[in-house]
Amino acid sequence: MREAMQGKGISGGRLAIAIPYLWLLAFFLAPFLIVLRISLSQSVIAQPPYSPVFEIVAGWEGLKAFVAALSFENYATLFSDSLYVSSYLKSLEVAVVATAMLLALGFPIAYAMAQAPRRLQAVLVVLVILPFWTAFLIRIYAWINILQREGLLNEMLLALGLVREPLAWLATDTAIYIGVVYSYLPFMVLPIYASLEKIDHNLLEAAADLGCPHWKAFWLVTLPLALPGVAAGALLCFIPIMGEFVIPDLLGGSQSLMIGQTLWTEFFGNKDWPIASAVAVVLLMLLVVPIAIYQHMQTRDPRAGSA
Repeated sequence: MREAMQGKGISGGRLAIAIPYLWLLAFFLAPFLIVLRISLSQSVIAQPPYSPVFEIVAGWEGLKAFVAALSFENYATLFSDSLYVSSYLKSLEVAVVATAMLLALGFPIAYAMAQAPRRLQAVLVVLVILPFWTAFLIRIYAWINILQREGLLNEMLLALGLVREPLAWLATDTAIYIGVVYSYLPFMVLPIYASLEKIDHNLLEAAADLGCPHWKAFWLVTLPLALPGVAAGALLCFIPIMGEFVIPDLLGGSQSLMIGQTLWTEFFGNKDWPIASAVAVVLLMLLVVPIAIYQHMQTRDPRAGSA
């Protein structure tokens, strides 16, 4: 009986381990392979608007024919057309700058939350996630009203005497950064707060007893212990910002074309599924880099880093 129970426990444990892998296989790897297959196809005027170069039902002979006729023409188009290159570079620029801005704003907020009395911290966390209680699209449309020439922002600036005439905020990079920072700020604050809240205050007291100034204790104790939260927050912001579509489409202009807008245009406007799939595959490959770096940081032996 005991051996039977142990056997059941082992199979149950293996099943629990297998479930995440099955989830990734069904909802990540399989869709990715479908997109990869479309990216290697040829555009046609039909439904669907592509001609597959490989069919599973063709079997081994079909696979050999596919390998013999393998072409990366769609990928070559991405790097030869300035539209796609500029879209990737613009997305990278917005993601890097916005993530830096989010870190500059989010760290002080998270630090203040961690230093607040324990009874107030739960309230502060609720205030940080409060914008999530309203639909994302509604919040972005609200920013359209705020940033327009007769909007609340210009009215406030005119009332304070900071400007003499309304400024043009919409259809600019500034509007995109405002929308991105506003939308993704909780994703930066909460991971950093989680790291700061776990710090043992006895470490800071010990640093103070050894004559370490407050700023130096922050630099040598608090900041290193908060780095996992900083890395997680930066990753949670950088990756979705790279593929952002709604914010640049509603708040930005034609000169601020990001890769998410290019992807949407190719799929739904031009009906060029192979090129759009190639765009998506390259974008995914670019996003794998920060994920791999973060995974390496997580699994690296701390003793190896200090050696």
